[in-house]
Amino acid sequence: MVDHLSILANRDAPSLGNWPFLVLALYLVGLLALGIIGFLKNIRAQDTESDYYLAGRGQGVVVTSLTIMATYFSSFAILSFPGWMYAGGISPMLYALNLPVAAAAIYLLGNRIRRIGRKRGYITPADMLTDYYGNSVFIRGLVALTGALYVIPYVIMQIKGGGLLAKGLFRDVDHVNFLGHQVAMEDFGVGALSLVTMAYVIIGGMRSVAWTDVMQGIILLTAMILSGVAVMYALEGPGNFFSRVSGELDGALLTVPERGDTYTVQGAEIGLPHNAWKILTFCAFASLASIIQPAQWMRFYAARDSATLRRSAIAFSTILPVCFIFGVFLVGLGGRVLYEATVVDGVLFLPDGSKVDQVLIHVIQDYFPQIFGGLGVVLVSLILVAVMAASMSTADSNLHAISAVATRDLYHPLRRNSSEKERTWVGRVVIIIATAFAAWITYRGQEMKGLLDTITAFFFLAMAFSAQLLPVTIDLLFLRKGSRAGAIAGLAAGLLTVCLFPPLVNLLPGIGENALIDGTSHLKSLFDVGMCGIIVNVIVFAVVSSFTRKPHHAHREAFAKDLSSR
Repeated sequence: MVDHLSILANRDAPSLGNWPFLVLALYLVGLLALGIIGFLKNIRAQDTESDYYLAGRGQGVVVTSLTIMATYFSSFAILSFPGWMYAGGISPMLYALNLPVAAAAIYLLGNRIRRIGRKRGYITPADMLTDYYGNSVFIRGLVALTGALYVIPYVIMQIKGGGLLAKGLFRDVDHVNFLGHQVAMEDFGVGALSLVTMAYVIIGGMRSVAWTDVMQGIILLTAMILSGVAVMYALEGPGNFFSRVSGELDGALLTVPERGDTYTVQGAEIGLPHNAWKILTFCAFASLASIIQPAQWMRFYAARDSATLRRSAIAFSTILPVCFIFGVFLVGLGGRVLYEATVVDGVLFLPDGSKVDQVLIHVIQDYFPQIFGGLGVVLVSLILVAVMAASMSTADSNLHAISAVATRDLYHPLRRNSSEKERTWVGRVVIIIATAFAAWITYRGQEMKGLLDTITAFFFLAMAFSAQLLPVTIDLLFLRKGSRAGAIAGLAAGLLTVCLFPPLVNLLPGIGENALIDGTSHLKSLFDVGMCGIIVNVIVFAVVSSFTRKPHHAHREAFAKDLSSR
């Protein structure tokens, strides 16, 4: 997984000169400036938890829309998705269906979460769930664990990806002299980006994170559209694009495959893993999971009013699909026409031996100078920084979220008499610890074989873990039929079910090839893992709730009233 972000380390591409240094310097200065502005705003607003974690619950449409979109789209979207289409043809484009599903969740779930969150002063997801089902340490702990299983792998992998992107951006620089030591560019990038991200999150809280997400989101979305324009230019317009795609690509790449389908490249059989059922169940469940993970949940709380979230949902459902078409569809399929694939040991690569995930970077480096002349070199640097921005915009949001979860869901229950200001400063310390831990993991991962592979296993299943919050969330917001015992049992059962799927089940000691691994591997090849966990979760939740006491009727009615308030 980590290798997919290794940007053209060995590619003989034209030098970018000093532009990467200038563009990156301006970008980082901009981030720090926004952090300081956020800090000054927090001071004026008395630096309470609501100010630090939710920007005073007053974010408008532009900021809310772009911070949700920047958090939703990590560097995975701008690199891995075009690579999937390059290798697997048109079928991964169906993943775009997750965008309207996610937008609908913002409109339907997010708006109700915002209403009751404002009414009752919630900060984290666990605040809402424990308030409804009962202030149980088990519920709060399980919800916090679910959030951590989503957040921590994302932070680690984004920081690691940022270091690799720095290595690609400054490919003419092997080492940096720092305090008398020679530091590899990748390691220096990890350290520098960790410090900058940590700095503006600590000093400015949600305001800084949201405002930097606006800048990062604009850069990222612009980069995706310009990349699609470059492909259209390279293939001489839309008509020639579709003509060459339909005429030159293997027919298997232009259909949605069944499970186990393959096609032939240079005599080698290449698998097509993105079958219809897996894609559709992913779109139905993983997209919802990405919307109710802690960082996004807190953005719902932070929105100014219901109109803000409704308009943000509309912006999400219109802007991101356009960017997906340009930055993923056009780049992936057009890149396959422009760069003939090669096979090494049964694995597909680009012609120069780099990974297929790098196809977008190939496109911009090869064609931007032709399209934009001297400005093209500047834009190449800007887009490489944009991919880095995608990493940072996801990392900062999740660092901010894990700070809130640790402070509200773990520290506050242990220290009931703590003040809001004290908890806010504890949250800042958590950000320092979390960032240092993530950076340490990335460094140690180069020395300890298998460490990053383990983290990667959690990274790929992060949305499956987050999806387990769906049953209790939907019950609380719409049905109000479940009990506290049912919520605990269902959530625990769903999390354990996800752990039974590869690659996590393979990490358990004493587990070899057996029927469990065979069965879950087969299910994983057909359906989204999060969906499988949710099925178990819902069954256990419903059965246990039917035999245990539900919240008092008056309590449920009070929730229903607050959920319908404006």
